[in-house]
Amino acid sequence: MNSILAFTFLTLYLCLPGKVCYASNLKVYATANSIRNAIAAAHKGDTLFIQSGVYKEHDIVVTTKITIIGIGYPVIDAENKYQGFIISADSVTIQGLQIQNTGRASTTDIAGIKIINARFVTIRNNKLTDNTYGVYLQNVSYCYVFNNIIQSRSTSEINNGNGVHAWKSDHLLVKGNTCTGQRDGIYFEFVTDSHIEDNNSYSNLRYGLHFMFSHDDTYTHNIFKDNGAGVAVMYSHGVIMKDNEFIHNWGDASYGLLLKEITDSKIEHNHFLKNTVGIHMEGTTRVDVKHCLFEDNGWALRVQASCSGSNFMENNFIGNSFDVATNGTLMLNFFNHNYWDKYDGYDLDKNNIGDVPYYPVSVYSVVTEKIPDAMILYHSFLTDIMDKVEKVLPTMIPDKLKDDNPMMKKLKL
Repeated sequence: MNSILAFTFLTLYLCLPGKVCYASNLKVYATANSIRNAIAAAHKGDTLFIQSGVYKEHDIVVTTKITIIGIGYPVIDAENKYQGFIISADSVTIQGLQIQNTGRASTTDIAGIKIINARFVTIRNNKLTDNTYGVYLQNVSYCYVFNNIIQSRSTSEINNGNGVHAWKSDHLLVKGNTCTGQRDGIYFEFVTDSHIEDNNSYSNLRYGLHFMFSHDDTYTHNIFKDNGAGVAVMYSHGVIMKDNEFIHNWGDASYGLLLKEITDSKIEHNHFLKNTVGIHMEGTTRVDVKHCLFEDNGWALRVQASCSGSNFMENNFIGNSFDVATNGTLMLNFFNHNYWDKYDGYDLDKNNIGDVPYYPVSVYSVVTEKIPDAMILYHSFLTDIMDKVEKVLPTMIPDKLKDDNPMMKKLKL
């Protein structure tokens, strides 16, 4: 406490009338309420260096522009009862802390770090462990969440929150974080003009990434692996999804990527590997899917009849059980210049484009859309016979769902 008092008297002296008030640095040690007292004594622009140790402090409110830097990852332990930091000032930075063990509540969103009504806040290089929510952003702008490790060990969605949770915010950058064991790794609701980049979101209970009513956002170069239901983007427009990996999101209701009521968006240069469904689309309009790899999925694409105006061009479909499935006969989407490993047509003019169209919907995928239990007969002699008969006398598959220019060789993506 002596260091805090000395800092306080020095600051008061420097800020007397006629004096110039300079930003100061303060070392904080693990004594009772030392972080709170240091924040209360700090002035705008000051930097607090939190020394290594365990701090049993909680609900630490920051209402002044300061920088808080941990030395050797000091532990802020909320004792499974309380919140960690609550920030309501602009231009605050929190870096290098381990914040752990927040409480759990059904009526309050308890977080390791909560930012409310603020701008230009930076949360960088922290470890957030066993918190309900990791970083919670509410009604904020131009905030940055960089290179944090956010992890929980909860087994129930009800008692757990999201790794990075953003609500009613804009111009966010969520980059380089690891999110695991949360309900959703990253969650955006009513978030606009924001970027999600280079994150690793894996083994979360529900979604690796969850979008709701969030427009004109971009997520690139992320890895979404082994999540309960994959990634969901819903009720949004102007979303750019590029250079991501969707890996082994597997289960009865799992997808690599679920699109619901999405318009005017782009999906480019993504890899969909070993998912139950690569992309499931409902009510989507004008979505371009280009230069993507669909490999070893149960279904590469499930395009419901409610979708229209989307383009699937120059993608590779390799080793999927079903390339495309749909629940209707009218197809208002377009497939062109894709590579299909099941295509057995010919190329007499040697231009690397098949001379006859490819129909990617198999008769058995149509049957299983209507009778899911029929999957038990998949790869049986009966299914092979049905597919061969359908090729000769097509009656069940949508005749408009075809690729008129199938590629003979795998595309370089």
